[in-house]
Amino acid sequence: MPQLPRIRRSWLGPMLVVALALIGLSAGAVASLETGTVGSFWKGLWWATSLMTTVGFIGEQPETVAGALVSVALMLSGFVLLAWVSAALASLFVKEDTDPFEAGERRADEEILAQLRLLSDRMAELESRLGRRDDS
Repeated sequence: MPQLPRIRRSWLGPMLVVALALIGLSAGAVASLETGTVGSFWKGLWWATSLMTTVGFIGEQPETVAGALVSVALMLSGFVLLAWVSAALASLFVKEDTDPFEAGERRADEEILAQLRLLSDRMAELESRLGRRDDS
């Protein structure tokens, strides 16, 4: 089973920048598309923020198809952003819990590899001794 890429805390900043840009662009788009529902850019900003943060519609629902599509995009991106932030925060706790365990595993792996190298060297020595006896 292929492993999914890990969510990294370093991605959190760029994701928040993308979310803020999406809110700003959506506010402008909905203010121009939904003139009857959203009267200004600032009301559009409030509307987009409420959708992005999964609060839902504040005021009326969109009247146009384009406004509804912008709404759906904001809702979905809000869910993704919420999941991303939750995963990034959870990774802080998981990382703290697994660090000592992983360090112990690394030490055990190194010991096993050292033993395997030792056994391999001993086998090579035995094979060379046996090879010399067969030749004589």
